[in-house]
Amino acid sequence: MEGAVLGYTEEQIATFGLTFGVAAFMLYMLFIVAQLARESKAGRFGTFMIFLVLTLGMLGFVAKLFIQWLLDI
Repeated sequence: MEGAVLGYTEEQIATFGLTFGVAAFMLYMLFIVAQLARESKAGRFGTFMIFLVLTLGMLGFVAKLFIQWLLDI
């Protein structure tokens, strides 16, 4: 198999990284946001606003993947 690394093609590695790698990074970012809310003693409303504002980008990325999945069906 020419152009393969450990038996995987570049497309397979990229797909794996995009699904599992980005998902793991997003979970880590949620942990960081939770730590930020806890250390700042933001309260319930402040914690909600921190999560809302700082995770909108992640929500958009997940929505984009979901829309692409729907269009492929």
